[in-house]
Amino acid sequence: MIHRILQQELEHAFKRRKVITILGPRQVGKSTLLGEVSRHGTKVRILNCDNEDDRRLLIDKTSTELSRLIEPHDYFLIDEAQRVRNIGLTLKMIGDLHLESHVIVTGSSSFDLADEINEPATGRLIEYNLYPLSLSELAQNTSQHEEQRMLETRMIYGLYPEVVTAPEYARDTLMNLTNNYLYRDALSFQGMRKPDALMKLVRALALQIGSEVSYNELALTIGVDKNTIENYINLLEKCFIIFRLNSFSRNARNEIKKGKKIYFVDNGVRNALLSHFAPLDMRNDCGMLWENLMVSERIKRNAYNRSYAQLYFWRTHDQKEIDLIEDMDGRLTAFEFKWNERKKTVMPAIFSQNYPNSEFNVINKENFWHFLS
Repeated sequence: MIHRILQQELEHAFKRRKVITILGPRQVGKSTLLGEVSRHGTKVRILNCDNEDDRRLLIDKTSTELSRLIEPHDYFLIDEAQRVRNIGLTLKMIGDLHLESHVIVTGSSSFDLADEINEPATGRLIEYNLYPLSLSELAQNTSQHEEQRMLETRMIYGLYPEVVTAPEYARDTLMNLTNNYLYRDALSFQGMRKPDALMKLVRALALQIGSEVSYNELALTIGVDKNTIENYINLLEKCFIIFRLNSFSRNARNEIKKGKKIYFVDNGVRNALLSHFAPLDMRNDCGMLWENLMVSERIKRNAYNRSYAQLYFWRTHDQKEIDLIEDMDGRLTAFEFKWNERKKTVMPAIFSQNYPNSEFNVINKENFWHFLS
C-alpha cells in the first residue's frame, strides 16, 4: 500500500461535516483511497454508481429517504457519482442534512460531476483532486534515492498506480488504459460527434508537449473547425487527460498575452498514445518528457498542499521564454526545466527588468526534490 498524501487532508476535513468530493482520472486509486479513509469505521456503505441498482438508490429521493439511507453508517461512500442523474441536487440535500455520517463522493470526469454540483451544492462540499501517484508519495514509500534511480522509468511509463506496482506489465497496462478507460467519459459526452477527430487531436497534442499550441493549426491538421478543437481540448482537460498553461503577461511590451501550452497529466499516457516506450538514450524528446513530468508534479504538489498559486509560462515575440511561472499572492517564481544538469541557463534579461523581484530556478535531475517538497 502506497500512502496517499491526500488521505491525511481528508481525515482533517471530516471535522467540517461537509460532503467531500474527490475528482480524478479513472484507475488512479480513488476507490482504494475510500477504503483507506473508512477503514476505522464499523459501519461502511459503498455505492458503485457504475452499477444501475446502486444509482437507483440516489435518484429522485427526498431528504427523508436520503437520511434513512445514509444515517446508519459511519462512512457513506458514493463512487463514480457522475453516473447519477441530478447528482448536484442530491448532494445539496445531503449537505443540508448535516448528518454525523462522513459522506465522500468520487467522480472520474469533472464535466458531469463538477458542473452539476457547483451551482446547487455551493458551500455544502469540499472538493479535492486525486492524480496518479506523485514522486513525493513514492519517495515516502521507498526513498528519494530509490526514486532517483527509477527516474528514467517514471519519465517513460508514468505514475499510474498499477504501472508502479506491476512494472513488468507497464506497457500492457498503459495501452489498455488509453484504449479502454481514458476516453470512456469523453466519448460518452453528449456533445461528442467526431470521435475520430478527438483521437487525432490527442495524438497531435502528445507531439507538442512543452510547445505553444495553435488552435488554428490543429484545426487545419485534423480537418475540423477551431471551435471544435477548443471544445475537445476543454473536454480532454475535464477528463483529466491534459491540462493547460496560459501565457503570463502584465502587459509588458513584446510579451505574448494569449498563448497556451498543453501538458499531459501522466507521461505514460502520453507515450502510450504514441506507442513510444523507447529508453531515454534512444529518444529525442527527453527535454519534453522532463518538462511534462515536472510541471505535472508541481500541479500535484500544489493541489495536495491546498496551494492556490497560479501557473503560467512566459514568452516574448522574439522567442525569449521561461517554462513555468508561479504566481503566489503576487510573488513570482520562475522555473526552467533542463534534463541535462550541465546545461547552463540564466533568467532572460527582459524578464528580470520587467519583474525585478522575481526568483529564478533551474530544475534538473540532480536538484528537483526541493521543487517537489
